[in-house]
Amino acid sequence: MKPEEEQIKQKKKMIRDWFFLGITIVIVVVLLSVFPEKIEPVHSTVQEYFIEMMVILPAVMVIMGLFAVFISDETVVKHLGKTSGVKGIALSILIGTLPTGPLYIAFPMAATLLKKGARVSNIIVFLSAWACIKIPQEMVEVQFLGPEFMFLRLILTIIFVVIMGIAIEFILNRKVDDSKNQNVMIKE
Repeated sequence: MKPEEEQIKQKKKMIRDWFFLGITIVIVVVLLSVFPEKIEPVHSTVQEYFIEMMVILPAVMVIMGLFAVFISDETVVKHLGKTSGVKGIALSILIGTLPTGPLYIAFPMAATLLKKGARVSNIIVFLSAWACIKIPQEMVEVQFLGPEFMFLRLILTIIFVVIMGIAIEFILNRKVDDSKNQNVMIKE
């Protein structure tokens, strides 16, 4: 893609982002005008999340910078790329289950992995594992719900996370193939 086209694409994306932010602000103002008793809970929740993000995000950005520098594209492609197969899925589950913390921390890491050549299905599996398969969570689950429940839920979660990742990758690849075919037909 040419630099001019890239700049136009970035400007369109920025305009779209500002548009959605504006719409969100308008919706919040309207809702708080209709429900003024919710102003205090909304304010305290926003303040709480903002402080949490200001504490966590700098560390995440440092880790992402180190990740981008020290983990080569070849390593990501080898272990999580198109030819990674079952090994890539297993690794995606593993790296998704180990860390603790809110899901929004995983998104910058997922974006970096995609840029470095990871498969879409492995990224979906990674994000889903981060969201619903945590080792500390499993230990608490065993304590309160029993090992049979925990193992059954864990196995079913892994199965459906993998199916979801593969299905999403298939759908996205199909859309890309369809758009390429349309571009070829237009050129002819």
